[in-house]
Amino acid sequence: MKKPSKRLPGEVQSVEVSADDIAAIITGTHTDPFAILGVHRVADGYAARCFIPGAETVTAVALDGTVVGELTSLDPAGFFAGPIQLSKLQPLRYRARRGDAEWMITDPYSFGPVLGPMDDYYIREGSHLRLFDKMGAHPLKHEGVNGFHFAVWAPNARRVSIVGDFNNWDGRRHVMRLRADTGIWEIFAPDVVAGQTYKFEIMAQNGVPLPLKADPFARRAELRPKNASMTTAELVQEWDDEAHRKHWATVDHRRQPISIYEVHAGSWQRKDDGTMLSWDELATRLIPYCTDMGFTHIEFLPITEHPYDPSWGYQTTGLYAPTARFGEPEGFARFVNGCHKVGVGVILDWVPAHFPTDEHGLAWFDGTALYEHEDPRQGFHPDWNTAIYNFGRQEVLSYLVNNALYWTEKFHLDGLRVDAVASMLYLDYSRKHGEWVPNEYGGRENLDAVRFLQSVNKHVYGSHPGTMMVAEESTSWPKVSHPVHEGGLGFGFKWNMGFMHDTLSYMSREPVHRKHHHQEITFGLLYAFSENFVLPLSHDEVVHGKGSLIAKMSGDDWQKFANLRAYYGMMWGYPGKKLLFMGQEFAQWSEWSEAKALDWNLLQYPMHEGMRRLVRDLNFTYRSKPALHARDCEGEGFEWLSADDSENSVFVWQRKAPGEKPIVVVCNFTPVYRENFTIPMPAGGRWREILNTDAEIYGGSGKGNGGRVQAVQVANGGTTAMITLPPLATLMLEWEN
Repeated sequence: MKKPSKRLPGEVQSVEVSADDIAAIITGTHTDPFAILGVHRVADGYAARCFIPGAETVTAVALDGTVVGELTSLDPAGFFAGPIQLSKLQPLRYRARRGDAEWMITDPYSFGPVLGPMDDYYIREGSHLRLFDKMGAHPLKHEGVNGFHFAVWAPNARRVSIVGDFNNWDGRRHVMRLRADTGIWEIFAPDVVAGQTYKFEIMAQNGVPLPLKADPFARRAELRPKNASMTTAELVQEWDDEAHRKHWATVDHRRQPISIYEVHAGSWQRKDDGTMLSWDELATRLIPYCTDMGFTHIEFLPITEHPYDPSWGYQTTGLYAPTARFGEPEGFARFVNGCHKVGVGVILDWVPAHFPTDEHGLAWFDGTALYEHEDPRQGFHPDWNTAIYNFGRQEVLSYLVNNALYWTEKFHLDGLRVDAVASMLYLDYSRKHGEWVPNEYGGRENLDAVRFLQSVNKHVYGSHPGTMMVAEESTSWPKVSHPVHEGGLGFGFKWNMGFMHDTLSYMSREPVHRKHHHQEITFGLLYAFSENFVLPLSHDEVVHGKGSLIAKMSGDDWQKFANLRAYYGMMWGYPGKKLLFMGQEFAQWSEWSEAKALDWNLLQYPMHEGMRRLVRDLNFTYRSKPALHARDCEGEGFEWLSADDSENSVFVWQRKAPGEKPIVVVCNFTPVYRENFTIPMPAGGRWREILNTDAEIYGGSGKGNGGRVQAVQVANGGTTAMITLPPLATLMLEWEN
């Protein structure tokens, strides 16, 4: 293998070219065509050499149109060379002819490199935080010519070419320049415009060409089933979200109301013909809906490019490209801007844990295990048949950290929900004895993944303090949402999977049995403030045969609706931020399918419309009452008033915040209607019933307390109230005095 050319401007070279070099250029096996092709200084001036398949004659032309020389054919396959009249090294164009046909080509080999030594330095150091502006494909005016600069990391490749619409997918035409210090190949391709498809043609060290690879840093891709990358202009968006971003950058997220609507963009709603909505069409429907429903954030299942619809986006092959299913990247930017203008945040489900092994993706990218571990005990994920990123490799860590920064910077995202964190943290995740490799200390903790997660959280929060980093982490790993400098992973929040599992288990039981499982509601409060929690009722609970939330509830249809209403009321009164997957706000009966829209027709039925109204009112109650949100993550915001009434399956607690009116939450998880039921209260006086999940407007029986409850002191010095407790219902009472 020949080493890359170290030619400097002004260096004298011979005008002759060896037959071996010509043959290597023609066959596409030359590893350093910049040493042969382009403009070179020779003993008596300058010479130009080019390879233009199909040409019979070639004239060299300066950028201003001046003819500077006629080149001689040295091989009928299209290799030309000859002296030219130039006073300095500069880019050239060639006028090629074949019979009556004539065309112009700007010589990519007559341009110098775009990346510089400082890029090499920061890339090697692992501290380059603007890789998304350097790698991939970017429009550029370079040395007076417009085109695209391409750069890709493939340190073990023998040769890398860019192929696409602009060169008839001919890997001999744009063989890239290797930057030996970093393993990055680059080339400036003149006259390439936005909207053209391309891939990388990579030859492994053994000389075997690999399947064409999509660009790991591509910012746009073709619509599936096609999978090429696409050149695209730099993102331009006039942002109108300064107030929104300033607000979130200056407040403590833990003390703000956060209610998240989890959405799969391809199936929330569809067009009449069943096709997916574009981002602009989604904006006109989804943003007003979320605003009206009182959600503070929309969280999208992964929207990065992915080839397979049923993967829901979790098997992504284009981590930097918004999927073409919903239009161009600018459409997504407009959607985010539209959300921010009305105060709705946007969170992206982000998948840095693993990637699919599609041949056009990252797998064995340069003929070696580059992004993944070579050892399948470390590099293969048995649950999803995917490859696991090699977090110990500096370039891979930089690729992922830069991706998080890319989405938060370019698209103004309000947060990233990091998928499958547990699978990253444990080397033995879903593996049997002998199927995993211990860490350097003999343990099961993936120390490289820990460093990666700490690094990405530090960089995102350091660059964009208004962002929210959320971990989907299902184990008891300590300090997930604690700062890195305190030994934590550095996330802002963690999904409370235990809450979801325990409470859904409780609600699926027949009420007569619930008294034996009282702890499924109370146990979560033992650890509720060990992390900053989000309470998720996510897509994972309504797929793979699990049924919808309404279908999980026990009892007949009336009881199922009453149970779900009471459950939502309990959850919105429970400490922690809220997350609800689409369709569950109106109690969709069927299990979610990514292939069709939600069953919006159900809203014509009072019970379903009542559920939607309840979720709406819960959101606005939660947002407007600081007692319900201002101490979501701190123990001082919660106090049990009655935690052990298992016989009646009744729970009573207080939510509070400094200087704010306290709110008492009362849950009755039996279908028994209780009058003159005594509950302990934190203070005497009048308490207003601000929410009752049994109200008729929600589809309930309409039992309640006439809007008021009176709390009085009793002989033992405590305070109680005698209330009417509707069947299968949650009440919220706010102190008026």
